[in-house]
Amino acid sequence: MVIAKTLLNEEQIQTRVSELAGIINKDYEGKEILAIGILKGAFMFYSDLVKLINVPLTVDFIVSSSYQDTASTGNVNIHSDTRMPVTGRDVLIIEDIIDTGISLNYIKEIILKKLPNTLKICALLDKKDRRLVDVNVDYIGFQIPDEFVVGYGTDYNDNFRNLPYVAILKQS
Repeated sequence: MVIAKTLLNEEQIQTRVSELAGIINKDYEGKEILAIGILKGAFMFYSDLVKLINVPLTVDFIVSSSYQDTASTGNVNIHSDTRMPVTGRDVLIIEDIIDTGISLNYIKEIILKKLPNTLKICALLDKKDRRLVDVNVDYIGFQIPDEFVVGYGTDYNDNFRNLPYVAILKQS
């Protein structure tokens, strides 16, 4: 697999992350956020975003997986669940990419069973054309085409996560 082309450069990403943080700051004014990052993919986006959120915030994570090579298996594995109490909290799920919607919907349902006060979702990348499960996303960084992407946390078999940009990956 090789990088075919850059889809989103560092400046585009950082500008949009800043814009999203500004919107979230307004929406959560006077509240405290429990920010739940979906690992491993969201780690860069999550880190950059929460640094710019200026309302009180607590961090937590869920570790999940559903991909094998470049395809979703349709099965969601939760390797580590949240540790912070969720009940009665204003929860913001932060995800790197929404593809089929299966994983995010599954995680959303797990969080909803814990009875949060509110639940919103923020995703950097949205591949709307691939959606199999309708998931309401409150904050979206970028709509992207139906291409396999890597970088800025997203991966191919745990490679390419460290790229500071998002690129389209093609077979060599």
